[in-house]
Amino acid sequence: MQLIDWLIVALYFILSIAIGVYYSKRAGKSIGEFFLSGRNLPWWLAGTSMVATTFAADTPLAVTELVAKNGIAGNWLWWNFLFGSMLTVFFFARLWRRAGILTDVEFVELRYSGKPASFLRGFKALYLGLFINTVIIGWVNVAMVSILTGFFGVPEEVVRYYVFGAMLIVAIYSALSGLWGVAVTDAVQFVIAMTGTIILAILVVNLPQVGGVSGLKEKLPEWVFNFTPVIGSTEELAYGGVLALTVSSFIAYILVQWWASWYPGAEPGGGGYVAQRMMSAKDEKHSLLATLWFTIAHYCVRPWPWIIVGLATLVLYPELGVDDKKLGYIYTMRDYLPVGLKGLLISAFFAAYMSTIATHLNWGTSYVINDFYKRFIKKDADEKHYVFVSRVVTLLVMVASVLITLIIKTISGAWQFIIEASAGFGLVLILRWYWWRINAWSEIVAMIAPFFGYAYIKFFTAVKFPETLFYIVAFTTISWLVATFLTKPVEQNHLINFYRRVHPGGIGWRKIARIVPDVKGDSGYGYLFIDWISGVVLVYMFLFGIGKIVLGEYLIGLIYLAIGLIAGSVIYFDLSKRGWEKAVE
Repeated sequence: MQLIDWLIVALYFILSIAIGVYYSKRAGKSIGEFFLSGRNLPWWLAGTSMVATTFAADTPLAVTELVAKNGIAGNWLWWNFLFGSMLTVFFFARLWRRAGILTDVEFVELRYSGKPASFLRGFKALYLGLFINTVIIGWVNVAMVSILTGFFGVPEEVVRYYVFGAMLIVAIYSALSGLWGVAVTDAVQFVIAMTGTIILAILVVNLPQVGGVSGLKEKLPEWVFNFTPVIGSTEELAYGGVLALTVSSFIAYILVQWWASWYPGAEPGGGGYVAQRMMSAKDEKHSLLATLWFTIAHYCVRPWPWIIVGLATLVLYPELGVDDKKLGYIYTMRDYLPVGLKGLLISAFFAAYMSTIATHLNWGTSYVINDFYKRFIKKDADEKHYVFVSRVVTLLVMVASVLITLIIKTISGAWQFIIEASAGFGLVLILRWYWWRINAWSEIVAMIAPFFGYAYIKFFTAVKFPETLFYIVAFTTISWLVATFLTKPVEQNHLINFYRRVHPGGIGWRKIARIVPDVKGDSGYGYLFIDWISGVVLVYMFLFGIGKIVLGEYLIGLIYLAIGLIAGSVIYFDLSKRGWEKAVE
């Protein structure tokens, strides 16, 4: 790193702070402005903010590791979440915006009634907003420390100060500007991060040692470039082998995981900071388009620069062990970037890191303030008071995250644990919108039951992930269904008020629809199903089409893109003739 590199990094931090200061006055008006930008975000900004948030600093490293171990097909471990993401686009985005609530946790008392609903709302506010949120931030901090340690070659104890300093800057501009500042800085950070990773991919693949895409194909085995896993085969190949899944594993990933399990950023039916962005959009149409853009960018735009670098690391650093494959990404930055571009890439990694942290600070604080402090502690204060407390809590969440970071050494297999320990919970998160009989006890039991199923399988059986999902999902589903029918339904007047506000429609609400014939529930679910399938086809075809073109296979790439465009035209035709409801403000 030379002087010009450090100046680029410094300018990036100054820009981030300047955006926060600029939006601070606007954010101070109310918690609606602070946490939802006054429900006035355009679709492109809300969607880009979602993409930036899910672009964490360690994401390129994770993709590099997947590619190095199992080829391009290794990415199916996260590509399978597309089915759930696209379901959110067409079945839930407009409902979240229409609900007119501040957080997705607030939805609990909008949908359910009584003391169980109050308990569930308060519990989820603290559990997700403080515990889970600070653990995730700590996880991201640990990853950023590892990245900078690998790049600069200095002890972690020293690097932590730089990371905590960056986190302090994030906390300051998040506390000042609320979601407006977070969203705008997200957009700037996303552009910087993508620019940096694209430049790195171009430079690395054209190194003499690599020899371009043709050189990659000559130096690496053919299986590395497969886009799909091998089904029904466990044959091991060089470098570990293309991702091979048994039929049962394939079914678990493709047909079960995406709807059954809760995972941050990929919640069935939307939730967390994704729901926050949907609720902050200008109207239902902007909410849907924001989520659609996020899904396309998340799966089609971002991965290929990372994948290309991941492939190149197999040529440049063949000596790296299995557990160190991800470090190849950092080593390419350290060893092959010229002066100036090193500063840009470090800024890109800080941008990816800070966009994630900013969202988690704002999102977690929204739960603590709206769903615990305002709901149970101080109910009748003015908006300025809540904004002030929100800013204080933002800083306190940062401090708590720093303490968690000092405790966490590594989180190996955490994603797998989260998926297994929430298996079956996702179905309740989906059905609560479309079946009146779901109540607070359904959701409470669905949150608890997977832990018992997980513990039993781990201690008393030899079943391995992902086949464990079949058993845990079955146990959880039976448990919450029994709880649902053994407990009282939500009060009828409460259900009527929810139906009038959100009018979800469908056969699951016919009982309530008969009571309020003056309210027309949503219809056209058959068309939404077609949109969903078309959206899945659109994204996978664009993903494969861009990949084929990047790898020099232009004809098949253009065919994939053409199929994607046809699928996109189906969606466009349906949305262009669809009426849009006025959202609740």
